[in-house]
Amino acid sequence: EETANFEFPLITKAGVRLDVLLNATTRRDEQGNVIGVVGIGQDITGRLAQEREYTRLIDTANAPIFGVDTNGRVNVWNQCAMRLVGYSNEEVMGHSLVQEFITDDFKTAVQTVLDQALQGAETENFEFPLITKNGVRIEVLLNATTRRDEQGNVIGVVGIGQDITARLAQEREYSKL
Repeated sequence: EETANFEFPLITKAGVRLDVLLNATTRRDEQGNVIGVVGIGQDITGRLAQEREYTRLIDTANAPIFGVDTNGRVNVWNQCAMRLVGYSNEEVMGHSLVQEFITDDFKTAVQTVLDQALQGAETENFEFPLITKNGVRIEVLLNATTRRDEQGNVIGVVGIGQDITARLAQEREYSKL
């Protein structure tokens, strides 16, 4: 039986921890009897450190950042999004972004933007409202980008937003003058 992409820690003789990605397969003799295992390991310590750094940068960015998987379920929700909208990670992770957090009048438009990004067509400067946990409508300017795995397969969408509620209110006030 074959094992593909098994990650595990390995401690070197010098006491240094390495993260290893292992692929293993059985080794058989001419009669098909198992006589051993052949394993190929790859040091992924640097890659995992880089992934942790990217995660930290996203989480602490001063712009609301969210991600959804190919089914539209939230799988990234940074601290700024949490502060802006009022929902914690636990309250949004795995939930449908469009069905649960977008106003009815924009559900179709937001779903279209996400669907297009899932097809590789990214969107810039898309304005839409979000409803905060307290029921307040805020306006967001969004860039939606396709997320891909290491093989280039689409795995979701990441959205980087900007709260433009105050700017739009100011523009409305100026237009009254």
